[in-house]
Amino acid sequence: MTLHSDVAQLLAEAGIVDVDVDEAVADDHARTSAYLRVVSVIADSPSRDRDRALVATILRDPDASGAKTAVVALVDRIAWKVSGPAEFRQWSDELLPEIDRLPVDGFRDFIRRRIQDWQFYLSVKDGHVPTPDELAEVTDWMQRYLAEGSTSPAVLAVVAESARTKKTRNIAKNRANSREPRTD
Repeated sequence: MTLHSDVAQLLAEAGIVDVDVDEAVADDHARTSAYLRVVSVIADSPSRDRDRALVATILRDPDASGAKTAVVALVDRIAWKVSGPAEFRQWSDELLPEIDRLPVDGFRDFIRRRIQDWQFYLSVKDGHVPTPDELAEVTDWMQRYLAEGSTSPAVLAVVAESARTKKTRNIAKNRANSREPRTD
């Protein structure tokens, strides 16, 4: 397949008709924007049957940075939709063969780390209180995400004591000490 046919096919599958395919093919930024719109539509679909093919198509793009951005957006959106860590693990395991084909090691590793972060988050959301060693295995982004969003005093205590950055530790400590941790 060509880049033109890939972009046209993705837009058609998502029902997006207001994107100029020729312009998207010629402009990396326009193409990434189109991919993000496609991801938004596909992620909102109740079916996950096309996700692997979607990822495979996006990752064929010569702009690996834009492709990574779109795949990470899909991972983030699906993580919010799944019922728990087991469903997310099953979904993400189906994508890993496609992700492993990404030629840029750093981008491939970034996507894998994001999947690991969400797996960790979903287990915490499901009631698991992480150990300091488990917390050390996730990115600074996920540590801060927990500090800013967790409502569990036990989770906030672990983050307040063990997060890598002082700022994240302070956020968790302040939220743990407040009477009602904010949930937004």
